[in-house]
Amino acid sequence: MTQKPEVRDEAARLQAFFIAAGAQVVDTDILQPAETLLDLYGEDIRARAYVTNDPLRGEQMLRPDFTVPVVQMHMKSGASPARYAYAGEVFRRQEEDTARANEYFQVGYELFDGADPAASDAEVFALFQEVLSPLGLRAATGDIGILMAAVKGLGTTERRRAALLRHIWRPHRFRALLDRFGGRKPAPASRLKMLKKLRTLSAEQMIENAGTFVGQRSAAEIAARLRYLEEDAKSPAISAGEVEILEEILKLRETAPNVVEALHDIAIDLPSIGPAVEQLSKRLDAMSELGVDVDSLDFETSYGRSTMEYYDGFVFGFYVSGRPDLPPVATGGRYDALTRVLGQGASIPAVGGVVRPGLTWGLREGTI
Repeated sequence: MTQKPEVRDEAARLQAFFIAAGAQVVDTDILQPAETLLDLYGEDIRARAYVTNDPLRGEQMLRPDFTVPVVQMHMKSGASPARYAYAGEVFRRQEEDTARANEYFQVGYELFDGADPAASDAEVFALFQEVLSPLGLRAATGDIGILMAAVKGLGTTERRRAALLRHIWRPHRFRALLDRFGGRKPAPASRLKMLKKLRTLSAEQMIENAGTFVGQRSAAEIAARLRYLEEDAKSPAISAGEVEILEEILKLRETAPNVVEALHDIAIDLPSIGPAVEQLSKRLDAMSELGVDVDSLDFETSYGRSTMEYYDGFVFGFYVSGRPDLPPVATGGRYDALTRVLGQGASIPAVGGVVRPGLTWGLREGTI
């Protein structure tokens, strides 16, 4: 699908704004290596990526977003401070909503700098708010880092904490695990039957007696999983008090200052979130210095949990009020861990965001 000239002009206008803020223009290939990058996206994007197989290069995909390949490009050249701007097409299947385009323009701004993460977060958010200000959009913010810090502070096994951290971006699965680890939901009858067998047979004996193999897991992998389930069944449940604290954090949705006040109170009982709450306070102070009205800024601790899995800190989005049928006009966030994954030993704190010029143009012209 060829993008309208008006949308291309709008993309150029937005990119010029970010260039004026000190960004260097970069581009990435439309065809990206799926094997290397696909697992770094959330389930939603993975399910909607256009993937093909090249006899020489292996699995390839049409670029579903810019951030991951831009991070890969930057980390290959070293973990130095930098600001980047880009514009181009991204591709995502829309199997359930045919009204949304499967090919559209994306303009973005990425900031790599570890000197002051709170100031970097504030800079990126303030830039997006400024360029989008004529459109009267609703801003939403959150912080995945607070949830991660809360999970890391739970008094349970390392494996349980790792499982909860892995599923933070999958709210339904996270809830199911929390209910199970907290003793609120009994194990399925099939698992109880299997655990009963493990009391009399070893994992290897159970596999030997099971019959024909189905699936791709090896006998060693299955045995390790059985031993883990046995070990987990013997572990005490997460305390009811800690589960209640985590649920209280997950439900927070207020103006940013009120959320900070509530989180400071919660940190008394769950000290692990203290540093993340202090970082949130510093970010709000930095935003205020840049002219952001933080007193009326919406903050939701669960915001961003069903989007990109590479976000691990501050997250934000801009939406058209009263139009739930429209995708967000802009989204962004912090992705420090992604630079470690792609940095092959190097890393640098990073934050950025993207905007859809097709939507900003349509809103300005009154066609949406």
